[in-house]
Amino acid sequence: MSGFWLDRPTLVTGASGLVGSWLVRRLLEARAEVVCLVRDWVPQSELVRGGLLDRVRVVRGDVRDQETLERALGEYEVDTVLHLAAQTIVTIANRNPASTFDSNVRGTWALLEACRRSPRVKQVVLASSDKAYGDHGALPYDEATPLQGRHPYDVSKSCSDLIGQAYAATYGLPVAVTRCGNFYGGGDLNWNRIVPGTVRSVLRGQRPVIRSDGRFVRDYFYVEDGAAAYMLLAEKLAANPSLKGEAFNFSNEIQVTVADLVKIILSAMGSRLEPEVLNEASHEIRHQCLNAAKARDRLGWAPLFTLESGLEKTIAWYREFLGGGA
Repeated sequence: MSGFWLDRPTLVTGASGLVGSWLVRRLLEARAEVVCLVRDWVPQSELVRGGLLDRVRVVRGDVRDQETLERALGEYEVDTVLHLAAQTIVTIANRNPASTFDSNVRGTWALLEACRRSPRVKQVVLASSDKAYGDHGALPYDEATPLQGRHPYDVSKSCSDLIGQAYAATYGLPVAVTRCGNFYGGGDLNWNRIVPGTVRSVLRGQRPVIRSDGRFVRDYFYVEDGAAAYMLLAEKLAANPSLKGEAFNFSNEIQVTVADLVKIILSAMGSRLEPEVLNEASHEIRHQCLNAAKARDRLGWAPLFTLESGLEKTIAWYREFLGGGA
């Protein structure tokens, strides 16, 4: 849809996060009028470091504050909403479930209720996760797989996903849901995640740490692919309103163990360091992978990056950010 984003008033929640920052960059390149909901000041985020904050309209506030959301939607005449704001760290969710539920579940219904009360909102893309499926024996997950999270983070994503579907079914709100794998890419400052933690360790000449036993299987998805997928879904939802209430998996459809991912990173960085395996992970799903056939068939979607090319860009980002090589 050529020119779809030109001058389009677009609200991004979670704009200072990993995916949010890259999404804002891509929206600005498409010449959208971007409004960012920002709660915390994170000067090292790509949103700030990349000079993006100076090119957007900033609403300071919390995604749980419906009044602030309604004001932002109304005053900036927002047309399209991309909802990414969430507490995304599994270990933090296990330690602090109440704050995770509050941000991820209450934050979702507060945003959707604000959108329902705003007559100008025409598309809402809600970022769910592969974790919303919970743990199933049959793999890969497709969009018909039941949402049955069992641990705090997984449950929070199952709930927010279902709330989005409820607003579409009950009120006709034009909501579509994305379910992506584990995001990685430059700008992730959560160092206990495997990709940024491993890259930083190598750059410092330290052994990378694997919290689990290394055999956990994940579906890794490059952050710029995620940003492109969110925008594509919004465009398709505008062209075809019957997509409201639909969910779509986005994935490279590869299965990689944590240990193998670390080996790939070490090889790409020319390092002979041996990882330290702690085997301390608990309350986490051991094996997850997604089927993205629906997105390919219904949206004409395809990933822009392979795992190797995404990691190459990611490593280059951290080399520049941390100021040196191994």
